[in-house]
Amino acid sequence: MDSAAVDQFEAGRGRLASLAYRLLGSAADAEDAVQDTFLRWQAADRERIEVPEAWLTKVATNLCLDRLRSAQARHERTAGAWLPEPLLDGDPMLGPADTFEQRESVTLAVLTLLERLSPAERAVYVLREAFSYSHAEIAAILDITESASQQHAHRARTRVAAERCRGGAADPASARRVVEEFLAAATSGRTDRLVALLTDDVTAVSDGAGLARRLLRHRSRERVASFVRAGFTSTPAKRRLAGGSLAMHLSRVNGTPAVVAVVGGRVVGTVAFEVRDGKVASLYGIAATGRLARLDEAWQRRDPGVPVIDGW
Repeated sequence: MDSAAVDQFEAGRGRLASLAYRLLGSAADAEDAVQDTFLRWQAADRERIEVPEAWLTKVATNLCLDRLRSAQARHERTAGAWLPEPLLDGDPMLGPADTFEQRESVTLAVLTLLERLSPAERAVYVLREAFSYSHAEIAAILDITESASQQHAHRARTRVAAERCRGGAADPASARRVVEEFLAAATSGRTDRLVALLTDDVTAVSDGAGLARRLLRHRSRERVASFVRAGFTSTPAKRRLAGGSLAMHLSRVNGTPAVVAVVGGRVVGTVAFEVRDGKVASLYGIAATGRLARLDEAWQRRDPGVPVIDGW
């Protein structure tokens, strides 16, 4: 392959990776899909490709759909033990992020909701909401009619909206203050204050420190507060499991405030928060080692600053 063709592909690699990540919810799988797209590009008769960007988008999207429809993926994702792979803010795979819809489409809350859609609905939702493709363009990408694209988009939006209670979206500084107060209450035993910081419809989802075979889900303010209080209580057994004393940093993961737990400079877990109307509406705890590799790699390249909690 000539260098011009390689350069042409590399110019769009970031966009393809962002698309694949939203479709698959996994950075590792997204990278594999992009690499497979490159191999198809390498083998293609490129002189017959009129619009390379459209061709590459079509190939990458359909490779992702093949993965979503595979028997192995269906088993993994319906077994109740799957959560999206969290990414540290600043990761290029999270782009684009110019509009509210683009930013929301990559939050852990929405990526988790997208698991309830069919592969076709998920693809149309992502292409439309995150990448602003027209229904005519989506129809060409997915080999469906424009009418089918519109129907998939309507169903996807309806299902996502049904699970998303709208409220006053918090700016980053306000959201951080809420999480700081939440963390202080969770580690000090102030259960009443913890309950007060949760919305009435709060949900908590966790992979059980990476050990649970199924995701742990909690609803209602009292149950979530009890779960969080137990989770943030330090014990010798937890320190042994983590590999030492933890330092907890406040950061941002997938566009929302998060607590990043670090031992010896390595990320061992993260809890991402969704803040609405000055309260915590949802939290996602992920500690499975296989889901943290890319986040940890990004963490090593930045100055983490002073932890909010040290020696936990």
